[in-house]
Parts: sequence; C-alpha cells; structure tokens
Amino acid sequence: MSLKELVETARAMVDNNKGLLAMDESTPTCNKRFAPLGIPQTPETRRAYREWIVTTPGLSEFISGAILYDETIRQHLGDGTPFAEALSNAGIIPGIKVDAGAKPMAGHPGEKITEGLDGLRDRLAEYSLMGARFAKWRAVIAVAEGLPSRGCIEANAHALARYAALCQEAGLIPIVEPEVLMDGDHTLERCRAVTEETLHSVFHQLYGQGVALEGMILKPNMVVPGLGCPRQEPVEEVADTTVQCLLRVVPAAVGGIAFLSGGQPAELASARLSAMNARFRHRLPWPLTFSFARAIQQSALEIWKGEERNVPAAQQTLFSRARDNRDARRGEYRMAV
Repeated sequence: MSLKELVETARAMVDNNKGLLAMDESTPTCNKRFAPLGIPQTPETRRAYREWIVTTPGLSEFISGAILYDETIRQHLGDGTPFAEALSNAGIIPGIKVDAGAKPMAGHPGEKITEGLDGLRDRLAEYSLMGARFAKWRAVIAVAEGLPSRGCIEANAHALARYAALCQEAGLIPIVEPEVLMDGDHTLERCRAVTEETLHSVFHQLYGQGVALEGMILKPNMVVPGLGCPRQEPVEEVADTTVQCLLRVVPAAVGGIAFLSGGQPAELASARLSAMNARFRHRLPWPLTFSFARAIQQSALEIWKGEERNVPAAQQTLFSRARDNRDARRGEYRMAV
C-alpha cells in the first residue's frame, strides 16, 4: 500500500464524526468480563458475543472501524462469513490487535514492557490476507512513587515505533497506544506530566524509525487524575488539560487521535470527549475521536448475559452507546445528571 493509500485509510478511520470500536479483548480478559454475569467462558460463547456486536443494525452510522482479537479474526458468523468480511460488508474497516501483552519488565519492579515484535512481520502479512486494514499495539505506563522510570518509557516507545514501521511496511495503519494508567492516587497534573513525557518519547522514536505520521492513528489516554485521587476535576478542566497536553507534543501531521476510555465510567468518558470537541475542535490540527471498548460494550454485555433472547435489547443498547459517542465527536453529548 502506498503512502497515499495509507493516508486515505487513516482519514477514513476518523472521518464523518465516527470512531473505533475496540472489541479486541484477549481471551482471559473476555472471560473475566463474562464470569460475573454467569456467561459460559468458551470459544463459541465469545464468538456469539462478537457476532451480535458486528451484526448490530446501523452500527456503521457511528463506527468507522473495529479492532479484532486473533481468535475473532479466525472465526465466522453463523452463516460462515469471516468476521473481517462481515465488518467490511457492513461498511466498517476491520483491524487487529497484534501485541502479545504487557509483561513484567526486567530490572524495573512495578513496570511492564509490551512483547510481540518477534515474528510480527509474518503475522502482519497473514492478518492483511485475512482482511485487516489496520493494527493496534498497546503499551502501559504505571504511575506511582518513583514511576514511571525513563527506561520503561523509552523501551515501550521504541517497541511502539518498531511495530508502527512494520505495519506501514505491510500496508496496515498502525494505531499507536501508549496508555498512562489510571490506577493510583496521582493528581491530574501528575498525569499530564507523565503523558507529556511519554508522548515526547513515542514521537521521537517514531521519527527515528521513519514512520509516516500521516498514515497512523494515536490512541492515548485522556489526562485524568488517578482513580484514588481525592480531587476529581470537572469535565471541562480534564478536557482543557488533555488538549493542552496534546498540543504541546503531538505533531500536526498525525492522521487522528482516538482516545481509549481506560476504565473511566462510560458516560464520563463520553462527556470528556464531548467537552474537548465543543471547546476546541475548530482549532485543532487533528480530529479527536474515540476508540472505546467497555465504554461502549459493557452495558450491552450486561443485558445480553449469554442469552439469545436478549440479543435485540443488547444490540439496541450498543447502538445507543455508539450514537452517544458520535454525539461526543460533535461536541453535543450531555451526561445525564
């Protein structure tokens, strides 16, 4: 795929006030979501779950792309249609999570490094043949006393950049996801400082690896206080701090920014995104959109509970949450009081 085609695909992923649906939970994570609801933790149940998500009527009105997991991209709908093909038929661009997960980082207690670069070139070629048009790699940065270390930030930034270069070589759009975690009692300002330092390192490494910024999507955390912080700033302050941070470190050439929800309550994540777009969208060099998982899917999952008879109601809830986030893209979402 040429640079022109990469840029066109990246643009299509963030155009028309749409966003991305992250349905790429690993098998352990998906099983963990199923367990409290009494849903059987089997490949067939996971396949059925992903099927009713993909076949939700009208989902493409709000969703431009969907991130799949390795198990899912190899599965089929009940009628035999591969998931990637079903998404394309619905007008949604299929993508794939390609990292092998965050593992403890040697010599850095409390920190993790994302693995999966070995054999990635061949895996990307295989996923491309299966119909994937973009990929995703997540790095996690913990915040605590003395953390993160410079070594952890730089190692994860380097891995993200090598992954991104391999993606573009394979003709896939890389979603670059450096996530500063919400766990802890750190302040909003501490999150801003760590996010800024992390993104500086990421873009330095992307430049060093020759990644075309126009043909990539950044998937960062919003700048928010830790979940245990006594002070939780209002929506507008989070929106302002996040945008100011991004303007300091994200080059204008980047194809788009699609926020992760990172464990925020669904409505709050939407409200914060909406405030950013309402206050800044006409002054920014890149579109701000969403790449949410739980913030779109969780309430629908709780309705489904693994029961076929609940699928229509679950799909309606999923549709509504996707529509809410389209409204947030427009700066028009209002959280219920």
